[in-house]
This record gives sequence, C-alpha cells and structure tokens, in this order.
Amino acid sequence: MPQPRHPQLATAALILGGIAIGTTEFVTMGLLPQISDGVGVSIPVGGHTISAYAAGVVVGAPLIAALGATLPRKGLLLALMAAFAVGNALSALAPGYELLVVARFLAGLPHGAYFGVAALVAVDLAPAGRAGRAVGTVMLGIPIANVLGVPGATWLGQTLGWRSAYWLVAVLGLATVALVALQVPRLVGDRTRTVRAELGALTNLQVLLTLAVGAIGFGGMFAMYSYIAPTVTRVTGLSESAVPLFLLVFGVSGFVGNLLAGRMGDWSVLRSVVIGMAGLGVSLGLFALVARWAVPALVVLALTSVLASVLVINLQLRLMQVAGAAQTLAAAGNHAALNLANALGAWLGGVVIARGYGYTAPSWVGVGLAVLGLGVLGVSVLLHRRSLRSRVGAPAVAA
Repeated sequence: MPQPRHPQLATAALILGGIAIGTTEFVTMGLLPQISDGVGVSIPVGGHTISAYAAGVVVGAPLIAALGATLPRKGLLLALMAAFAVGNALSALAPGYELLVVARFLAGLPHGAYFGVAALVAVDLAPAGRAGRAVGTVMLGIPIANVLGVPGATWLGQTLGWRSAYWLVAVLGLATVALVALQVPRLVGDRTRTVRAELGALTNLQVLLTLAVGAIGFGGMFAMYSYIAPTVTRVTGLSESAVPLFLLVFGVSGFVGNLLAGRMGDWSVLRSVVIGMAGLGVSLGLFALVARWAVPALVVLALTSVLASVLVINLQLRLMQVAGAAQTLAAAGNHAALNLANALGAWLGGVVIARGYGYTAPSWVGVGLAVLGLGVLGVSVLLHRRSLRSRVGAPAVAA
C-alpha cells in the first residue's frame, strides 16, 4: 500500500473536507433569517433550503458510495470535493429561492459518499491496529466545523451578506481538492465489490431498522436546531450577534459528546443508542421550556448537542456491526439517514411555525420524533435479542 510523504498533511486534507461539509450543512441554520430575506421568502419557507441539502445527501450517499466502490479512491475524493465546491458556488450565486433550493440539493449530493470514501482512505493509510483511531480522526471534521467553521461563517454572513458564507465553503472545498491532490497517494478501489453487493446491505432488516432510528429519531434535533437563529432573537430576545455564540456552544458540546460517545460505545453500543435517543427527547422538551432565558437555554442546548453526538456515533457503530462487508454503504448510509432526519425535522419545524405555534413548537415536534425513534429502536432490540437466543439455542436443539 503506497504511503504519503507527509501522513499528517494527508490526514489534514481529509479532515478539511469534513470541516467544509460540516460548515455548509449547519451554517444555513445560523443564517436562515438573512437567507430568507435575501431571496424574498418567509423563514418557514426558507427552511426548505435546509431540507434540499439534506435531500441531496439522502439521494447521493448510497448511490455514489455503491457506484464508486470500485473506482480509485483518490480520484473519487477529488471528484466529490470538486462537485461540492461547485454546488456551494452555485448557492452563493443563486438569484432567487427556486435556484437556491436546486443549488443546495446539488451541494448535498457528495456529502455522505465523501465521508464513506475518506474513512476507507484513512484505514488504508493507517498503521496496523490503528484503523479505528484513523477513522475517528477523519470524522473530527464535523465537530471542528461546529466549533470554528459554523460560528465563523455565520458571523461572516451576518457581516458581509449570507452569500459570503457559501463562498467561504466553496474555497474550503477547493483547498481540500488541492491538498488531497498533493498529499494523498493513489489508492485503488476494491474491485471485488459490486453495486449489487453494496446495495444488498439494504435488505438486512437490522440495517434498515438502524437507519430508520436515525432518520426518524434524530429528526428531533434538526426540528429544533434548524430554527435556532430566530429562536435566539425572537424567543430568547437576544440580538443577532448572540447567534454565533449559541452555535459555538453547540459545536464545543458536540466535540465533547464525540469523546464521550466512543467510550460509551466500548461499554455498550445498543445501550448508548438508547441513552442518546431518550436523553435527546428529554433535552428537547427542556429547551422548549427554558428557551426564553439565555443561560438555561445555552445549558440545555449544550446537553442536547452532547446527547446528539452520543446517538450519532453509536448509530454509526451499530451500522458497522450489522452491515457485514458493505462498510462503504454503512458509512455513507448513516449520513443519508441523518440528513433524511435533517429534511424531516426542518420541514416539520417549519410546518408548526407557519401554523402559528411559535418558535418553541419545533422542539416539541422533536420530542415526538424522539419517541417514535425509540419505538423503532425497541423493535430492533427485540429482534436482536430473539436472534441471539435462537443462535444460543440452536446447538442445544441439534444435540
């Protein structure tokens, strides 16, 4: 396996792509009032741009991951990030609402596949016995984006106009292309994999149930967080300048949650998913109750972010347990499910706001989605336990 001349720079290239993706995924939420005003629509309608990006991820992640499984991985990374940069440049250039929705959809297409391929590249480049740490390092892109990229891009968008945030992301995408081209060695794809073999994982009931847990239950977080900017200004009563602070708290807490989630996963993946989902539902209800007060709102928002990270990472671990050989699809599929949650949460949150229930209503929608996610998880756990009992009992019956 070819090794990079500068392994740290090769890893940095992969992380930078994750930072760019994480920034564009969440910055729309921080700039939603400005974007909505800029294209002449209401905030609930503007929320559809969030859903459009998420829909792009949902469509692109499984298809690109399956179709690209046999392609050279470096070339695929370069193509994905180039397409990502173009999608964000089109978002910055969009003259109106309809074209902005299309541009956001296009920008979302490479998202999930990039993380799936980047994880495989990280494993290829890692020393023996350090594959898990390598994947974890690459996945730091999103929490770093939430700590630095999203608050910074939100501030830039408030200062220079919302289009500047998407231009910043496009530049990050192009910088990733350059760094990958220079530092990541040529790596061949897995020619033994086929589209049918990758997509075959979608016939596994536990894979489908785990994806459904994320797609439904995690939608609760997005129902609340998609409208965090107007919540801060209209419910908490703070100025727009406070929005980046809320985003920063969310990002730092997510970083802490990432560290906690790994240790919890070593303890028990399934129990960690249950704790993450149940805790997320409780914290969303608390946020609705305390949103009018700044300090309690920040504390509960931090708790929500920690629990969301615990849920996301352990859902990923659960998928890796049940997906068999289709690891590329598992990595990309998790991002597809979470962005389906993004689309669902943003849409339902916009519906209740448009009907006049106020900006705390999306949090209550989130509670309901978390309960539904727990129900799906309960079915998954029940079937899991039945499968284990049948495996244990089979030899005794045969004997």
